[in-house]
Amino acid sequence: MGNCQAIDSATLVIQHPNGRVDKLYWPVSASEIMKMNPGHYVALLLTTTLYSSTAAAAAKNSASVDNSNTPLRITRIKLLRPTDTLALGHVYRLVASKEVMKGLWAKKQAKMKQQQLEGADKIMPEKISPEFEAEIRKTEMEKTEKVKHERQRLRNNNTAVNSGVSKSRGWQPSLKAISEAGS
Repeated sequence: MGNCQAIDSATLVIQHPNGRVDKLYWPVSASEIMKMNPGHYVALLLTTTLYSSTAAAAAKNSASVDNSNTPLRITRIKLLRPTDTLALGHVYRLVASKEVMKGLWAKKQAKMKQQQLEGADKIMPEKISPEFEAEIRKTEMEKTEKVKHERQRLRNNNTAVNSGVSKSRGWQPSLKAISEAGS
């Protein structure tokens, strides 16, 4: 007589690493769950179903049977902060602190490896001697001065060429033609 599906959306499910499942019927903070399960973090399960040709290609590679209409389900987890509130209708998983640290360490190692690969492409100069640094500054200042002189020369040439032609500065009224009546 009752609707079983309505009960599922009114619960939040917490999966333990040993396979045990807890169902709660009220919102609760992640810190409360962490206090009840020391040494564990709370993670939200995110499931995505792909129907695209990419999913079909991945399904074909995993099985020799043509499963072009079989959807591909991807499950990820998102670690929650202790201040986050667990909402009804979602599935959460307890993750051991040790596993979280392994994941963070692996992510850090991958990032460092990526930076090393990028760093190998760029040649990092070693410490520059003060004399060489002064020489670099001197040549940069000379280049800047040359550019300034070139701009000034071009400006002067343009003025000489346009000396016969007045520069337009916008319209200004000429009051020479107006005479005063009482003077």
